[in-house]
Amino acid sequence: MTPRRTIANELTKEMIVEVASQQFQTKGYQHVSMRSLAKELQCSHGALYYHFNNKAELFFEVVSRYFEKLNDLIKKVQAKSVKNEEKLIELLLCYLEFGLHYQVHYEFMFMIKDPAIDALSKRAANQSYDLFAKALGSFSNNDASIGDVYSTFVSLHGFVAHYIHRVNNFSEVEEAAKKHVQFLTKAILS
Repeated sequence: MTPRRTIANELTKEMIVEVASQQFQTKGYQHVSMRSLAKELQCSHGALYYHFNNKAELFFEVVSRYFEKLNDLIKKVQAKSVKNEEKLIELLLCYLEFGLHYQVHYEFMFMIKDPAIDALSKRAANQSYDLFAKALGSFSNNDASIGDVYSTFVSLHGFVAHYIHRVNNFSEVEEAAKKHVQFLTKAILS
């Protein structure tokens, strides 16, 4: 039996999320259990349920933080005082860079299919997609249709999905990414 934690060593939600994020990244969602997290945190698995109802809820907390990082990047591009075309190029490039810099995170955000987490993750994904869509729309002077936005997103996603685990990071395909973004920008603004 694991000894009880002292008040100075109190189990926090942040501690759980940090350890869970590491385990999800190294072992994969399917191979992490509340018991393995408890063992790593040196607490009872019941203590984890004080903060999270189940593994899916904990996974959602981890993934929602990844979406926050992506959303922050989009907001930074929106806040820049440059021409819309420059913002559009930067938006598309930052999406590709995020996906290839945080490959495992990206997979968790967009590529894991599991009924237990789909409903929770879709909410965060939809919020991020809406932010992306509004930014892309405003950078194209609201000329981009819903279909244009969706096609652009799918094209970016396909680029990232193609290179995940084939490259170590974005810099290895930066030139290809720039050409891809140039192609998309021309299509969006024409």
